[in-house]
Amino acid sequence: MGDDLTLVAAGEDYPELREAVRRICVKYPGEYWRGLEEQEAYPTAFVTELTEAGFLASLIPEEYGGTGLPLRAAAVILEEINASGCTASQGHAQMYIMGTLLRHGSEAQKRHYLPKIASGAMRLQAFGVTEPTSGTDTTSLRTRAVRDGEHYVVNGQKVWTSRAAHSDLMLLLARTTPLDQVKRKSDGLSVFLVDLRAARGNGLEIHPIKAMINHNTTEIFMDNLRIPADSLIGEEGRGFRYILDGMNAERILVASECVGDGKWFVKKATAYANERHVFGRPIGQNQAIQFPIARAWAELEAADMICRRAAALFEGGKECGADANIAKMLASEATWKAAEAAMQTHGGFSYAREYDIERKWREARLYQIAPISTNLVLAFVGRHVLGMPRSY
Repeated sequence: MGDDLTLVAAGEDYPELREAVRRICVKYPGEYWRGLEEQEAYPTAFVTELTEAGFLASLIPEEYGGTGLPLRAAAVILEEINASGCTASQGHAQMYIMGTLLRHGSEAQKRHYLPKIASGAMRLQAFGVTEPTSGTDTTSLRTRAVRDGEHYVVNGQKVWTSRAAHSDLMLLLARTTPLDQVKRKSDGLSVFLVDLRAARGNGLEIHPIKAMINHNTTEIFMDNLRIPADSLIGEEGRGFRYILDGMNAERILVASECVGDGKWFVKKATAYANERHVFGRPIGQNQAIQFPIARAWAELEAADMICRRAAALFEGGKECGADANIAKMLASEATWKAAEAAMQTHGGFSYAREYDIERKWREARLYQIAPISTNLVLAFVGRHVLGMPRSY
């Protein structure tokens, strides 16, 4: 590896950090998460405890009130949350959304917001990018932000903006220069940090979207919403580049969540396969039960190593786009196989909510769709890694 790659740790790295996360997660068993689903509620107590322990501020530098840990440590936190049967989506959202502010915000913005985000005084877990008509074609979004003196006036709609109703701040991507006035579609987009507390009821409305999983997702309507001009992060018109800059970290964090979920499924399936006896012997003795679990575990181990390599490249300042995307794809597919193995192993009991298999199974399916779909990863690899023609 030498100068090209930081040493990739094998085995259970950051053991003390993992144990600290587990100590919190054990307080929030399946009953807690099932109750939240029934009420369509936000895990306030869980997020508060993670925040107070400093876990959600792991990527914020110490000078801004965070703990300044490397990306791999943040990934370990999310992995352990999911491996413990909890849900880490709130954590990864805050970690990678905050990165745009950290890398491209002004010093005044960072000193004002980051310490409050680190302490939990303010939540930044909402990312307003996706729109009903554009989907993953981000450069075609229609939300407009027009400069008007010391304000921007925003009009548009966002969808699948999770946790907006439970956040104080939202990162918003909007077009500031009309599409017909730019050389490239990716030009003319800008990023804003919107204070949702001031915006709600003053040009911004948040409506919940009932979904298969309890990620508190919403759609947002902005009608002549006025936001201060200093809400702009970085330079006007460079927002698409700023968003892309954080995508690799997001891919790595989500991939690690997938690995955590996969480990939970394998643990559950293995325990049940050993305990459940049919025809006088444990069902795990049957190869039809044993082999899918074993294969899922093997594929999770392989995905985990790509996650670690991607994080090492990221920390070393090396190009990591291919590894980050591949890690996301492989981890999402490995955890889905683990989920399927757990469902099949538990048989009819997998549909019983008290086992939590069906809840985690529903959550695991999302990873192949968002935050980037499997087909888009393959298109990236085909074009940018293998040099084939653009397929879309």
